[in-house]
Amino acid sequence: MPKPLIILPTFNEKDTIAVILLKVLAFESFEVLVIDDNSPDGTAGIVEDWMKNDKRVHLLKRQGKLGLGTAYLAGFRWGLEKGYDCFIEMDSDLSHNPADLPKFVDEIVNGADLVIGSRYVNGKISVVGWDFRRLLLSKFGNIYASRILRMKFSDLTSGFRAYSRRALEKIDLNRIRSGGYAFQIEMAYTVWQAGLGLKEIPIIFTERARGSSKMSKQIVREAVWLPWRLRCSEFIKKPSSGHLLQTGKKF
Repeated sequence: MPKPLIILPTFNEKDTIAVILLKVLAFESFEVLVIDDNSPDGTAGIVEDWMKNDKRVHLLKRQGKLGLGTAYLAGFRWGLEKGYDCFIEMDSDLSHNPADLPKFVDEIVNGADLVIGSRYVNGKISVVGWDFRRLLLSKFGNIYASRILRMKFSDLTSGFRAYSRRALEKIDLNRIRSGGYAFQIEMAYTVWQAGLGLKEIPIIFTERARGSSKMSKQIVREAVWLPWRLRCSEFIKKPSSGHLLQTGKKF
């Protein structure tokens, strides 16, 4: 049985962090690392209170809002040093269902190196609470990125995913430069380049009920240009090309 670490980046998540911790820690084998970017609403203080009663909760406090990508990279490095062997990314706003967590661990146990929780696998759309414009932007963005990168996946931007220790040790985390949705694309592409196994599993994504989305024009622009930057890098270093692990129908 792997030693899984759930990584939760937070910024102003005081309304949901206690709920998500309660649901995740209902699974006895899981530990949680919260990475807080100096939330002014006191999110870190709530986590510190949890730490007094549960040794499975850990906290990294950063000096400011440094971005999603750097938060996950910090979490990966922390977890590798502490000996974890399954790393699960998850939102702290209840958009991702903690009940799905064992499915990710099972796929890692069965040999996958990256398991992506897809909102669009097998031609279905499993999103609750988005308007048509947001849904179209997400769906088109994923088709755009996957076609340019020649990766047959339906949801490269999903933030609900799991990595094996082998994957994080094989790739060079120091070369990952993106943030936001582009970070998820770059990580998937880098694992794919390393010749490792990727798999998509279906999830249901629910738009956050409290707080505000972290989406911005800068995040969208970065995601638009990233696939072309990654393709250009192929002329410098030929990818070894990972493989698909029973993801179902191709879009």
